[in-house]
Amino acid sequence: MHAPRIIGALATLFTLAAAVHAAELTRPNILWVVSEDNSPRFVGAYGDPLARTPALDRLAKEGIVFDKVYTAPVCAPSRSTIITGRFANGLGTQHMRSARPLPEGVRFFPEFLRAAGYFCTNNAKTDYNTSTPWAAAWDEDGAHAHWRHRRAGQPFFAVFNFMESHEVALATRRALTTDPAKVRVPAYLPDTAVVRADVAQYYDAVSAADRAIGRVLAELEADGLAEDTIVFYYSDNGGAVAGTKRFLNEEGTHVALIARFPKKFAHLAPAAPGARIGELVHLIDLAPTMLSLAGLPPAAQFQGRAFAGQARVAPPEFIFQFADRMDERYNLVRAVTDGRFRYVRNYYPDRPWGQRIDFLWQAPAMREWDLHFRSGALNAAQRAFFEPSPAEALYDCANDPDNVRNLARDPSQTERLHQMRTALRAHQLAIRDTGFMPEPMMIEFAAGGSPAITAADDARYPLARLLDLLDELQLGATPTDARVVEAARDPLPVVRYWAAVATLRGGPSSVSTTLRQDTDAVVRVTAAAALLRHGDTPEAWRELENAIEQGDRPELRLFALDALCRVERTAPKSLALLLGRLAASDVFGGFDYYNARLARLILADYGSLSSRRAKTEKP
Repeated sequence: MHAPRIIGALATLFTLAAAVHAAELTRPNILWVVSEDNSPRFVGAYGDPLARTPALDRLAKEGIVFDKVYTAPVCAPSRSTIITGRFANGLGTQHMRSARPLPEGVRFFPEFLRAAGYFCTNNAKTDYNTSTPWAAAWDEDGAHAHWRHRRAGQPFFAVFNFMESHEVALATRRALTTDPAKVRVPAYLPDTAVVRADVAQYYDAVSAADRAIGRVLAELEADGLAEDTIVFYYSDNGGAVAGTKRFLNEEGTHVALIARFPKKFAHLAPAAPGARIGELVHLIDLAPTMLSLAGLPPAAQFQGRAFAGQARVAPPEFIFQFADRMDERYNLVRAVTDGRFRYVRNYYPDRPWGQRIDFLWQAPAMREWDLHFRSGALNAAQRAFFEPSPAEALYDCANDPDNVRNLARDPSQTERLHQMRTALRAHQLAIRDTGFMPEPMMIEFAAGGSPAITAADDARYPLARLLDLLDELQLGATPTDARVVEAARDPLPVVRYWAAVATLRGGPSSVSTTLRQDTDAVVRVTAAAALLRHGDTPEAWRELENAIEQGDRPELRLFALDALCRVERTAPKSLALLLGRLAASDVFGGFDYYNARLARLILADYGSLSSRRAKTEKP
């Protein structure tokens, strides 16, 4: 009796299935091949005759080379930005090895592709710098993940990551193929045999990554999929020779990006094969671009733009970058580039770029650079890395690619400086930059949730007022003591914190004394460090020791250890013994690992002088 209805329903299902199958066949496959840590100059397609990257050079010849592509200067914050399509410093995931959750409603972008029928795989690195699970992003995730495991005819999005060019490749000296005599040594590094060997070895490491990339591209061709697949190559951050990765200079943030579009999908490409594109791109743009290529609308969460596909939009005037805690050392730096000029705003001008980081110092060139600084053998451009950084810097990257000539005080650049400073402020307000809450305070405020929620609350986090205060305290004339005192009396701990920071460089000691008794532990630690900059204060030592001793807030412990690194004074024996217990920990991973590493660095007499007490005091 119901046979016609059943037959009609079956026909509808078959029609829908056929439509879905037809859509799958017209959608491109997308393949990412991602290398670690390398800047464009190590890729032959970008013009360096020493580079040996035939697989990538072929991809460039058949595809499009993007010349002005930027990202964060270290892997995990960069990957957090890529996978969400949002700036990590707006999410609170900008600190290295973060464990902060994403806000409700923010998804990993492959989830949108999976919902549209794509088979999504990741082989094998995730490192998204968040505690939010990413299982929903991938059909397969791990060393086994491959497009070959999809069902017949299903479009795929596949990511392959290659570690061969990671900075760890410089930790052990290897036989060299590249001639060290032919490499270019950046102006900020000493031109020594050790440094030249590191640069040469890194060319070899990128060449090894190219061979691995070539094998995956060969698999694509062997499977007969090259004409159905759009291929992207990029690096997760710049580097990795000393002074690049982790730092907001041109070499640390400028990355390669190459895209090859087969003929059947040429209409989705932003240019013809063999073209070079000079428009500004940020790796935050990858997420909206992938959805655009798949014929999907941009997600509301995205803060980047599609640079290819049906939803392509015009490039921005500026690209923005950030750098906060790198491994065990804290900093707060922001940058703006228009593709030629680079504006850098450093919110801790008492701190040098060259804070000792255990992993960074594994590179022979880094240790060589440090040794030459300590022996007084560096020129002004080379010493600057180890000296307090200016609050503002402006570099002409076309004429100064190594960023060693600061034009911030050049009268001819005043208008440009103001324009880029203004653009940075607008961006920080637009994304609600979470960086002006020190990490332990940010975590406490978030109370287990996303820091982005706290950052959106202007009553608790008055970002515009903070930015105005910091410009007043750090730029131009020396701020009045009255202004620092006023900030120290603010009802909000995040404002009082920056008053304490101001006293690190001087200012009324009465403010430090008052804030040493603040209700917020981060404010107390900062004020204690300021007091110890200017005198041996027992109460300040006890404050640092209390913060380091407790174990239920490992981020606060790390923050206090980092503050101790900049106290040029002999610590009490009890504190030295506490550092010894921390340094003996063999725990790997997370904040316990960072705390142990930093304690070892302090006891080795870098930054803080805690070890001197143990060496000179009678038993």
